[in-house]
Amino acid sequence: MSFLDENFLLETKTAQRLYHEHAKHMPIIDYHCHLSPEDIANDRKFQNLTNIWLEGDHYKWRAMRTNGIAEEYCTGAADDYAKFEKWAQTVPYTMRNPLYHWTHMELKRPFGIEKVLKPETAREIYDAATDMLQSDEYSVRGILKKMNVEIICTTDDPVDSLEHHQKIKTDDFGLKVLPTFRADKAMAIEDAGFLAYLQKLEQASGVSISSFQGLQDALKQRHDFFHAQGCRLSDHGLETIYAENYTDEEINAIFSKALQKQALSSEEVLKFKSAMLVFLALMDHSKNWTQQFHLGALRNNNTRMMRELGPDTGFDSIGDFDVARPLSKFMDKLDNSNQLAKTILYNLNPSQNELYATMIGNFNDGSTPGKVQYGSAWWFLDQKDGMERQMNALSNMGLLSRFVGMLTDSRSFLSYPRHEYFRRILCNMLGNDVESGQLPASELDWIGQMVENICYNNAKNFFNF
Repeated sequence: MSFLDENFLLETKTAQRLYHEHAKHMPIIDYHCHLSPEDIANDRKFQNLTNIWLEGDHYKWRAMRTNGIAEEYCTGAADDYAKFEKWAQTVPYTMRNPLYHWTHMELKRPFGIEKVLKPETAREIYDAATDMLQSDEYSVRGILKKMNVEIICTTDDPVDSLEHHQKIKTDDFGLKVLPTFRADKAMAIEDAGFLAYLQKLEQASGVSISSFQGLQDALKQRHDFFHAQGCRLSDHGLETIYAENYTDEEINAIFSKALQKQALSSEEVLKFKSAMLVFLALMDHSKNWTQQFHLGALRNNNTRMMRELGPDTGFDSIGDFDVARPLSKFMDKLDNSNQLAKTILYNLNPSQNELYATMIGNFNDGSTPGKVQYGSAWWFLDQKDGMERQMNALSNMGLLSRFVGMLTDSRSFLSYPRHEYFRRILCNMLGNDVESGQLPASELDWIGQMVENICYNNAKNFFNF
């Protein structure tokens, strides 16, 4: 096989057949990402390859720093080509990191560039891609159409105006872009900026927040507004699930203390977060939304770089938080009153794969196929080994056939080949099982349908879009 040829990652004839006949041409539903709605609304044209490829990409920044590249060329003031040149110097050192595959897949699709990126080819590749980016075909909307994207769900704060989503809807350019309700800041009562955030929430909702009831009313107003704009998913980025016991009186008192700028104990913080998670989950259930929980990241480890650059700049890692008991307790509380919404659980620590894969089975109740999902391999795990381990755990403990499949979880408009990467890995696993006799070749038509379901149909039917 040649590098990145049509049968890349497809080790058997059956795997190749499954990919080319069933997976390759399926549309993409990207139900969780961090793409900019403003860029989509304005149909942004990127000036050059650096702007679209390195801007905001902390995966690449981490690799460059590890390769000894100064911060000036990652997030600093170096000119665009100098930054790209440093990335090209780093790429040969990323062999066996998924960045090596992703880099070359993102050059091949959508640009059609098949050269290996290295210092000797940097200028040629940069100029060719930059030239293409000047045409309408390579505007943001053009790229999304070229990559066969059908639905995008962005990640949005309750205080966001959603004006860009409204423009996108009015323009109706053939692709659905929907907001996702992420209320992490409304839960962060321990954060120094919490009171300032409440002021923003007051302004956005038109609701006075002088009590915990006021906070709930403000969030409900925004939840209703998001729903009217097509939102059907929420998301939470948490270390773990919070499931402390609490009373309404305790939460009212804790919130009053916070408004008065009084210090809160760690127990009080956990109680407040626990009450907020239940409140948000009940709102989601009431509107038939799907709730997502991205759990297990140990964020902003480098305090010096946090001061200089802020969050989401590449200084996060896998955490080892206690999750099983609080997750079970939280979901059981909701299920006990039959108010558990459709749920997707994502873990970041691979040692917990089987924990998550078995947890979902506790709360699948037959009301809808795959009501509680073990989400796709996320962040540090969205590479070949991580995807295979996630799907193996799901296969062993649940039903892979009901899996809602891949997402990008990315800020880059060039990241859609990650769906292709996932599809090739999925087809390779199933194809190998057929050729090794672990699955019957007589059922290849059904296995092909299973591939199509995981790549597209399950998500299409699962979410209430």
